[in-house]
Amino acid sequence: MKALHRPDLYSWSSFDPERNIDFNGVAWIRPEGNILIDPVPLSEHDWSHLTSLGGAQWIVITNSDHVRDAQAIAQRTSAQIAAPHGERATFPVADSDTQPIRWLADGEEIVPGLQAFELHGSKTPGELALLLDDTTLITGDLIRAHRAGSLMLLPDAKLQNREAAIASVRRLATFNRIEAVLVGDGWSVFRDGHDRLKDLIETLA
Repeated sequence: MKALHRPDLYSWSSFDPERNIDFNGVAWIRPEGNILIDPVPLSEHDWSHLTSLGGAQWIVITNSDHVRDAQAIAQRTSAQIAAPHGERATFPVADSDTQPIRWLADGEEIVPGLQAFELHGSKTPGELALLLDDTTLITGDLIRAHRAGSLMLLPDAKLQNREAAIASVRRLATFNRIEAVLVGDGWSVFRDGHDRLKDLIETLA
């Protein structure tokens, strides 16, 4: 896994040739138990690395289209799964006694320091963005980056409601301590993340 802007954050990727971008998983390494976000499949090298760092306690899925390899990783690590409350009725992973899902609502703190925020207007209802320590924003589908150094919105054809989607981005941009934006799809931004969110809003106005 690749070291990111903080010593407790790592990422690994799989390349999508159709879009010419990487799909990214994120690992937050913490003494109380590691958290994986939107995990793509792990290579054997990445499995060894993750195991050496303590495996996984939680897997957080930001939206239905980012289940990716979560179930297989959960089975191998015994991690619990958390997912958007707004997608509970249609979520593709079964909520069962053997693999219960924690349904995350807007503003909920998943663990200390990691907060979930509902996004509206995206291609799935209740998609989540995650804010770590007020300074690192982790996004799923709605906010992405197909070019290094800038952010973009999911294409209009895939949005349920463009105005609601823009309002969700505006809400995230009110968190003015954001330094990094880690995207599920494309190039992450490691500096001036709040400024890049404001730049995105200007392109949508």
